Amino acid sequence: MQDDDKPFPAHAAIDPEPHVLVVDDDGAIRSLVSKFLRDNGFRVSAARDGREMREVLDSAAINLVVLDVMLPGASGLDLAREIRRTSSLPIVMLTAKGDETDRIVGLEIGADDYIAKPFSPRELLARIKAVLRRVNVGAAASGAPARLFRFEGWALDPARRELTDPGGVVVDLSTGEYDLLLAFIEGPQRVLSRDQLLDLARNRVATGFDRSIDVQISRLRRKIEPTESSPPMIKTIRGAGYMFVPKVERA
Repeated sequence: MQDDDKPFPAHAAIDPEPHVLVVDDDGAIRSLVSKFLRDNGFRVSAARDGREMREVLDSAAINLVVLDVMLPGASGLDLAREIRRTSSLPIVMLTAKGDETDRIVGLEIGADDYIAKPFSPRELLARIKAVLRRVNVGAAASGAPARLFRFEGWALDPARRELTDPGGVVVDLSTGEYDLLLAFIEGPQRVLSRDQLLDLARNRVATGFDRSIDVQISRLRRKIEPTESSPPMIKTIRGAGYMFVPKVERA
């Protein structure tokens, strides 16, 4: 088991050849995905279950995990929770086709994206690249002076992708939560629809009734509005979308 006192790494630094860990108990899928990603410029490690996943994470610098929901022993959802307790390591979940419950639970846990089986390797590749672009956009920025966003005593540093609470404590955000918060901060006191938020947060294209934004907003609220007495930050505008309430200052 993973030692509770030994956290997973947040994620590896930017690498011209990103290292992806594929966790799936289906040997054919592991081989297919691993070969396809290697052919497209990635380093790849593979694991069959949670035990092998932990061994790889303890011994290698991983940039992103592709994690199947249905695994022997601890499920992919359990393993995602385990990773997210100590790390912001990007996670792309593999779910059963049409299983909305797994997708929603995965997003609630903090997964950055999901793809349903059976899937096209090219679509998986595109989603992996999109998540890595979002993760690396701050670190890959030029040497321009850092710019902080401040609101209600909080501070968001886009260069470091770091959110600090009024007490000076860094609050861990998943890639999706960070992108959503940045979209709100860049358009404060303005009503944003779900489709606008999906676009501004560089998330996947909305298709039909997409609950991913609602899930991410719920998670984000729990982090920046941790108690009932906390000042409301994100207001629901019935029938229209959401609005970020605080005044935002740039420093």
